[in-house]
Amino acid sequence: MPASVTRRGFLRQSAGAALGAAGLYGLVDAVGGLPARAAATVGDRAPAEQHLLRDVRVLTDNGVEIFAPPLHHQLVTARLTVARTKPALRKAQRELERVLRELDSRFPATPAGLGLTVAWGLPYFQRYVPEPWQRHRPRDLQAHRPALLEAIRFPSDSPSVILERNDLVVQLRSDHLAHIATAAKLIFGQLEGMLEITSIRKGFVGGGYYGGRSLPKKMALKAGISAVSRISDFAQLFLGFTSSQRGALGPEMIASLETLPGLTDQWPDGYFRNGTTMHVSHLYLDLKRWYRDFTFDDRVWATFRPRLDVRTGTRTVPQGPRQVVDVEEILDEIAEQGFTGHSAAMQPANRLSADVIDNYGNEYPKGTALIQRPDFNTLDTPFAWSAQPTRDKWSPNASAGLHFVAYSPTSNIFHRTRLAMDGRYADGTIVPPDPNRPNRRFNSVMKSTHRQNFLVPPRRHRSFPLAELL
Repeated sequence: MPASVTRRGFLRQSAGAALGAAGLYGLVDAVGGLPARAAATVGDRAPAEQHLLRDVRVLTDNGVEIFAPPLHHQLVTARLTVARTKPALRKAQRELERVLRELDSRFPATPAGLGLTVAWGLPYFQRYVPEPWQRHRPRDLQAHRPALLEAIRFPSDSPSVILERNDLVVQLRSDHLAHIATAAKLIFGQLEGMLEITSIRKGFVGGGYYGGRSLPKKMALKAGISAVSRISDFAQLFLGFTSSQRGALGPEMIASLETLPGLTDQWPDGYFRNGTTMHVSHLYLDLKRWYRDFTFDDRVWATFRPRLDVRTGTRTVPQGPRQVVDVEEILDEIAEQGFTGHSAAMQPANRLSADVIDNYGNEYPKGTALIQRPDFNTLDTPFAWSAQPTRDKWSPNASAGLHFVAYSPTSNIFHRTRLAMDGRYADGTIVPPDPNRPNRRFNSVMKSTHRQNFLVPPRRHRSFPLAELL
């Protein structure tokens, strides 16, 4: 079925119908095949942290350990319409928790089952639970501000970037599209009359781990995406490199609010202990320019750092603690080469600056990553379904993009990391882009359209957090 026909169908449908509709993404199962996963038992105790998955398979590529994430991803954002009264909120809390527990009993929190995360935006806390929020909101003790911040526009963002004000987002991840459809229908069917869905965002990641073509290549071919012939047959993401290497992602507990000593006030018994902050944004990717104007070496150097000698076709370039650089090295590199790479630019902001033992006794070496990223490819323009298609510039035509999702111990850590991507550092250092080196600028092939920060409560408080304290 042509992509344009499928996408027009999404917009004509109600949000409820679009939740379970596979559309173009139904092809993922047809072209991808299911990865081998460890057996998981329904009823196994789910982690206290909503954002963590169990039994994620670890593979090796180019001598580097990588995670094989779930194939299917969906984000659903919404605005609450439930009455702002104690009885209404507590009833909604009970009803949502009941359906979430039903899903927990049906699907383990694994890629083969269902990753289910409910996160809440500042508008929810400010409008519905303002008094308990003031008492219990997590504080970033190092930045001297709340741990959850409003999203901001960054220097390389267009002024047209939409800073969203959704009350909540539901994140669904699974190897099985049917599991996601079942969960979405149950959750939003239960909340019918209590909220308005604002967007539905669908996508995929990975595949190709066992020698066959990956999903980005197969799906781009099906959708007729420009420059598809240049995408690696085994790429995890459209831009060709592996995003889920173990050494470049934060270890399991590190993104939680309470884990790092002295970072927030949630240790040892904060209301939001075992929670995290979450950033969600959408980006268009200019694949034509990326593959036409950048040589393979250009792409490696723009993505990681200049002067790397990487064999043509390599997908996974080591980015663990031993590859981390500091601001002085970046400045030296810029003086010599005129630019630095995307990954290197962010490392002074998103890696530990010294060895750390966390509050649980885990040891992390200097250079350990602080952020976890379950981002995924999309063919949405920009979303699969939108309640405001004119504002969101919705189109029936498929476009290569990325739904970027990041879990960070605080919003400030994410903000300083994204600012570092634009050459702005916490010590006041500013590194302007070199206009004479367009083929070295990673930012030049991506365009953000929407942003919002959320708070992911622990599993025990995932349903209308703080409502029980009214």
